Amino acid sequence: MKNVMGLIYTTKNDITMRELTSTRAVAALPVVGRYRMIDFMLSNMVNSGIRNVGVIVQKNYHSLMDHLGSGQEWDLHTKTDGLSILPPFQTREDVGNYEGTLDALRSNIGYLRRAKQEYVILTGSYGVFSATYDDFVTQHIESSADISVMYSKSYSESRIFSSMAGNHAYFKLDDDGSVMDIEIGPNVPTYPNFSMTVLLMKRTLLMHLVDQAVAHGMHDIHKDLLSYYVKNKLLKVKGFEYEGYHRCIESISSYYRFNMDMLDYNTRQEVFGLHPIYTKVRDEVPANYLRGAVANNSLVADGCIIEGTVINSVLFRGVRVRRGAVVKNSVIMQECDIQDGVEVDNVIFDKAVTIRSGKLVGQAAYPIVIGKGITL
Repeated sequence: MKNVMGLIYTTKNDITMRELTSTRAVAALPVVGRYRMIDFMLSNMVNSGIRNVGVIVQKNYHSLMDHLGSGQEWDLHTKTDGLSILPPFQTREDVGNYEGTLDALRSNIGYLRRAKQEYVILTGSYGVFSATYDDFVTQHIESSADISVMYSKSYSESRIFSSMAGNHAYFKLDDDGSVMDIEIGPNVPTYPNFSMTVLLMKRTLLMHLVDQAVAHGMHDIHKDLLSYYVKNKLLKVKGFEYEGYHRCIESISSYYRFNMDMLDYNTRQEVFGLHPIYTKVRDEVPANYLRGAVANNSLVADGCIIEGTVINSVLFRGVRVRRGAVVKNSVIMQECDIQDGVEVDNVIFDKAVTIRSGKLVGQAAYPIVIGKGITL
């Protein structure tokens, strides 16, 4: 896809993610033992042959920049095109937050103008799916659509716990897949076609639409721009259905459930088996299971030392589960220390948490979250 460029818009910290995004962007959130959220969107583009990718960042982007580096892990460290990290231009009036996707695109219009590709794929950063965009682009060109949008019918996340639910978009499609109506943030959606925040259009059209939209006080690309053009039938907008695994990570509940989903072999193969998901490589010694250790149905990363019991859990690099400790149904990020005799169930620990004694038991619907570096 030499004629397609990619843009990834990283959203502001979602308040429903609580401690997990207090010091990092959602795009930099660690998942499944070794990955970050942005790895999925970035890998989808690389696997599609896209060689020019821009990442629009906002506040708390240092962790994300450290993870992305020069783009070497994604083979995007090239002299021409490659990976571009686009931080906000901060002034007294602009403190590093965009009101919406359109404002972010307007601030980076120079990057769009310098690009040489004819088409652009614009995505968010909190979706998880694994695919290539070849069929998406082919349908867009053959249908002569102005804009193509990717949607899924498999989205079943409970929306009440997410501050982003008001921005969820649902499409009404006619028989040939054209978008006839868009619902934004309904309590009970009328249409089953959930927007995956993946859009495709000509680069010049995007620049024109962004300029006109911001000039008219628009901020959100679905609520303001797409809804207006669909309602007034000013542009031909085409839907493209994605039928694989898809989840939005926008709440503690969805983050927990996604990690638990990956413990199922078939689901894991659906996400990681068809196309590679690239990430920053950090070499560690293999996990060490000492005498008496028990580990069942868990993902255990390199550098872990297991003396106790780990069941139905995801452990990141360097986690230590000491003798007599029990970890069940939990997500434990790197360098955590679960000490002798401690029992945890349905919890999420951020990096470098130490639990010295006692029992922490949450619920699958409401896991206990402990922030980075805390000792209990």
